[in-house]
Amino acid sequence: MIVVDDADRAIGTEEKLAAHQPPGILHRALSVFLFDSTGRVLVQQRALTKHHFRGRWSNTCCTHPRPSEDVVAAGVRRLREEMGVRASLAQAGTFTYHAVDAASGLVEHELDHVLVGRFDGHPTPDPAEVHAWRWMEVSRLRRELAASPDRYTPWVEAALALAASFWDRTGGDPDAA
Repeated sequence: MIVVDDADRAIGTEEKLAAHQPPGILHRALSVFLFDSTGRVLVQQRALTKHHFRGRWSNTCCTHPRPSEDVVAAGVRRLREEMGVRASLAQAGTFTYHAVDAASGLVEHELDHVLVGRFDGHPTPDPAEVHAWRWMEVSRLRRELAASPDRYTPWVEAALALAASFWDRTGGDPDAA
């Protein structure tokens, strides 16, 4: 994993589980949101075997770019590996967060790049990564996040704000941004 400073400058690397030990090491991550032509967002329930935040609902997919890997290329790669989907992606923005998973004791401290794309269809997710998936209206997702935040990963609300704003502004077209 790529360890970064507050300005997203790479300052080293660390093994995945070591970076997630308390208090957590700030590292580069990305969160992908796919929207369909009607504006619904594809969400997934993380596999029950994940190291942290297992079984929680989240955005379409997440990953950590490899050293020297472009963030968008990493998102395209992971989208294919995790959800069985091919889609072009565009950057919607970044944010930093810190969250502790009470169930595992692991910590997320990420500078998260939010990526957005368009996809109409049915994913074929890897069952080792994804327990379930569904298409949701953004307004419904926001209501569920407000009513039951513990059912969702802690980064989804902030990431969704960036993704939905980008989608509303551009329809997912990176050239319109």
